[in-house]
Amino acid sequence: MNVILLEPEIPQNTGNIGRTCCATGTKLHLIEPMGFRINEKNLKRAGMDYWDDLDVTIYDSFKDFMDQHPGIKIWMATTKAPHRYTDVEFGPDDYIMFGKESAGIPEEILVDNEDTCIRIPMNPEIRSLNLANSVAIVLYEALRQNDFHGMQMEGHLHRLQWKE
Repeated sequence: MNVILLEPEIPQNTGNIGRTCCATGTKLHLIEPMGFRINEKNLKRAGMDYWDDLDVTIYDSFKDFMDQHPGIKIWMATTKAPHRYTDVEFGPDDYIMFGKESAGIPEEILVDNEDTCIRIPMNPEIRSLNLANSVAIVLYEALRQNDFHGMQMEGHLHRLQWKE
């Protein structure tokens, strides 16, 4: 799986998303301009010690990204989408794009990709969810549809011996 952040603005969100990407084996693509520097302390703090293990690439622009990845399938998460994220079929190599916190994905990009625009249902009075939460919701649905390929599927309790 691949997550694209188009012009992210808040370093803590990007750090949290980076941690989620590490936990899921997902590649993160960051598209400039960003509202922070990649070496910012808040970004690393939110990503904890996982940031150094993150598979991340930074692009100068959306055009630069598209030039480097021709023919890919991009699902575009937006509140303006006609389809729910649970109603589409994600492939194992698909890309899921999220826009910047203050404005989302620009409408000129969305109108050219309406068939792959997806939304997370929510109350109509709310403008949007937190970016890191939105990424986690959609990414885990995509991973679920692909049987969580390559992920640890079971945990084990450490049973304590209780003394009487």
